[in-house]
Amino acid sequence: MSQPGTAPAPARTPAWRYAIGMFGTSIPINMIKGSVILFYVDILGLDVRAYGAVMVVYAIIDALDNPLLGHLSDRTRTRFGRRRPWLLVGAPMLTACMIALFSAPSTLEGAGLVLWFAVFAILCEAFDSMLNANYGALLPELYPRERDRAVANGLRQGFQLVALVISLAVTPLLTTGVFGTAESTEGFRTTAIIYGAVALVVIVFMALGARERPRYSTRERPRLLPSLWSIVRTRTFWTVGLTGACYGVAMALVLSGIQLYVRYSLGLPVQDALYLQGIVIVVSAGGLAVWTRVIARRGALWAWRVAFVVLAAGFAALFFATGLGAAIAAGVVVGAGWSGQLATNDLIVARVLDADAARNGEHREGLFLSAFGFFGRLNGIVTGLALTSLGLFFGYNSGADPGADPGLAFRVYLCVYPFVLTAIGAVAARLISVPIETPPEATDPADPAGPPRGPADGAAVERPR
Repeated sequence: MSQPGTAPAPARTPAWRYAIGMFGTSIPINMIKGSVILFYVDILGLDVRAYGAVMVVYAIIDALDNPLLGHLSDRTRTRFGRRRPWLLVGAPMLTACMIALFSAPSTLEGAGLVLWFAVFAILCEAFDSMLNANYGALLPELYPRERDRAVANGLRQGFQLVALVISLAVTPLLTTGVFGTAESTEGFRTTAIIYGAVALVVIVFMALGARERPRYSTRERPRLLPSLWSIVRTRTFWTVGLTGACYGVAMALVLSGIQLYVRYSLGLPVQDALYLQGIVIVVSAGGLAVWTRVIARRGALWAWRVAFVVLAAGFAALFFATGLGAAIAAGVVVGAGWSGQLATNDLIVARVLDADAARNGEHREGLFLSAFGFFGRLNGIVTGLALTSLGLFFGYNSGADPGADPGLAFRVYLCVYPFVLTAIGAVAARLISVPIETPPEATDPADPAGPPRGPADGAAVERPR
């Protein structure tokens, strides 16, 4: 294994240069999450049962290939680093697949439509996983101290929120007003081409400027099965992962259903989703600076727990909204809670990664984050099942067969389901223990002549209070 100090430390990557990458990775996947139900189910008439089945299958496939992608990244050894080659390959592939996803011929129906949706949805998620496993793995490597991470993470979440304004709030206007209509698909294809080109340029710019640390790449490459076994035996992997999934799944439901909530539950044009999404994102962006200061004073764990409570309260208020004004007021609370989760969730995960590196003497952030991605894959399963449940409970099967009360159906989808999930997350966050902040020197590759440095498993954790 290579020794610390054998190569000069690389110049520090400016936080803004790393953070802007989140803008590029967020635009494609959030257009997909925010518009795919409207595009395929409501406009093209894909049955929600077929949609739900595809989402379950793709989630299973993605859960299997995600750890493999992370493991391959950890084992990569090139003069360009471990992560950058994957970022430079994944960006154009995701762009191409997203354009294809929103270019389904309007003449497709039945099995042909299901097949087109399934193939390109799965490919989009696979390349998105490739990008995010490598991009996320750079955060703890480039910024070893939690205070520095909080700044870089706050900036990148800010860029993500800017991307959300574009890919979620502005998209309905572009797809159904500027480039197309509410009943056609042309606007979606044009918007996907524009977003894909922007994302590609931004990701390449970020990747070329990221200065990886050579000492993190040991000569001995981690093996897949022993590494996976070590990870799944780590208690905090399960407790932190499942608790974080409560937030992740809840926001996935919101992103996928907000346009139809506006259409059916509020009885307004889809374009009015711009105002509701816009206020949530603006509040979230403004709140990042506040939450970053809270983290500096009270720590990431305390802020993480509070953010769960605020987010749950926002979903409860959103359920009772009967007009755009009330929905926007509730959206302010949702935005505040969401901002707290954006500012803290990755910092809690980074603590788990640091503890693993200190304990085992190997930096395998790619595999570990991809293993955490397993919980993110629950998003697809739960959103698919949640949408399918609307047909079972409320009779909503598609835009052509919306049932007797689609307004209540999407009120449940967007408010009740997320409230239950975030309430569970709030309770779990109070009960679990997470690793304390690990000193940066403790995560350096261990000397093979001596035992790995750092805390033993379970010895250095922040207990519930």
